[in-house]
Amino acid sequence: MSTDFVLSRLLDKPSAPIQLTEPVAVSGLPTPALVLERSILQKNIDSMRDFLAAKGKGFRPHSKTHKCPIIAKLQMEAGAVGVCAAKLSEAVALINSGLTEILITSPIVSKSKLEILNKVLPIGSDHDINIVLDSMIGLEGLLECLDADKVIGVLVDLDISMARTGLRSDEDLMRLLEKIQKTDRIKFKGIQHYAGYLMHLDNYGKRKEKSLNAWQTLEDKFLILERSGFSCEIVTGGGTGSYDIDVHVERLTDLQVGSYIFMDEEYRSIPTQTESRFTEFTPSLTVACTAISQPKQGMITVDGGYKAFASDSVNPVCDEIEGVDFHFAGDEHGVLVLGDSDTSIRIGDVVRFVTPHCDPTVNLHDFYWILEEDNLIHSCWPIVGRGCSW
Repeated sequence: MSTDFVLSRLLDKPSAPIQLTEPVAVSGLPTPALVLERSILQKNIDSMRDFLAAKGKGFRPHSKTHKCPIIAKLQMEAGAVGVCAAKLSEAVALINSGLTEILITSPIVSKSKLEILNKVLPIGSDHDINIVLDSMIGLEGLLECLDADKVIGVLVDLDISMARTGLRSDEDLMRLLEKIQKTDRIKFKGIQHYAGYLMHLDNYGKRKEKSLNAWQTLEDKFLILERSGFSCEIVTGGGTGSYDIDVHVERLTDLQVGSYIFMDEEYRSIPTQTESRFTEFTPSLTVACTAISQPKQGMITVDGGYKAFASDSVNPVCDEIEGVDFHFAGDEHGVLVLGDSDTSIRIGDVVRFVTPHCDPTVNLHDFYWILEEDNLIHSCWPIVGRGCSW
C-alpha cells in the first residue's frame, strides 16, 4: 500500500546529529548551504520562553518552521509545553524520534492518513499527542480508524475570518463536543485559534487591534462551552508576529510561535511596538552562496536561486556587506547589485544571506550546517521533515 511505503520511508530517515570528521569553515561548504548558528538559535529559544513565562503563558513552538527533531527537543528542554506539527508526516518524524508532546494543527480527514496516525499512536493514554478537529467528518473518521486501545486528545479549531480551517457555527461546535463526550478514546483538550493573515501586517497598531478583536469575538463560544460543562485545558494559537500581543488574552494558555528561532526578512520588515523593523530576535539562519561569475561590472552572480531560497514577497538580504542587493536570476542563480560595494565581493567568495521566508526555505535543504562559537562547523542536523507534505 502507498501509505505503508511513505510511512516506512519516513521512519527510516536518520534524525541524530552527524559529526564531521574535521571542522570546516563556512567558506569551505558546498554551496548553497543552509547555515544555522547554534548560540543565536539557543538565545532566541530562551528569549521567547522567558518573555512568555513572565506573562504567565507557555510556548508550543511550531515544528513546520524547522522540520528537525533535534531543534524540537531543544525547545522542549527549554520548557516548551509541547510542539506543533502542521502535517501528519511532520508529527510522525517527531514521534519516531521519541517526542510525545505534539499537537497536529491541521485537520486530518482521509482514511489513509488516519490509519497512519493510528499506527504511530502509542497504546493507552501515556502520551500527549493531540490533533485538531473542525468537522463531524473528521471526528467520525478518527473514531473509525482509532484502535480500541488507543487514546488521543483533540482540540476544536475555531475560525473567525481567515476561512482556511476551523468552524464558526455554535451548533456544529456543540454537536462535535457532545459526540466526543460519548467516547473514552477521544479526550477534549481545548480550543485552537490561529489568525495567520495577521502575522505580517505592516502596522503594529492594526495588528494588535485585529488580533485582540479576533480573540474577543471567540468569547461567546467560550461562554457556551462553560455553560455546557466543557473545560478547556488548552487554549492555543498566535504566532511570532503576535507573540507580544496575544499574551494579553487571558484565556490563552500558550502560543504557537515558529519563525522566532530563525527570523527571516519577511518578519524583519514588519514594525514592532517601538521599532520600524522587527529586531527583537536575531537571525540565526542564513544561506551561504558562492560568487561564481561577473559578466557585468557592478554586479556579480551567486549560485543560489529559487532552489536555495523560498520567497513570497521579499528577496534574501546580505547583512554582512552593506549596500548589496540580491535579485533572483532563475532557479540556480542570484545576482548581487553591488552599488558602492563594488570591491567587496570577488569571484569565489562565499556570502551569507538571511532567508526571505524561513519555513519553505528550510524545506529546500537536506540538513543544517551547525556553526559553533569558534566560527567553525562541527556537525550537521538532518531536516527529517523535509518534503513531508502529507
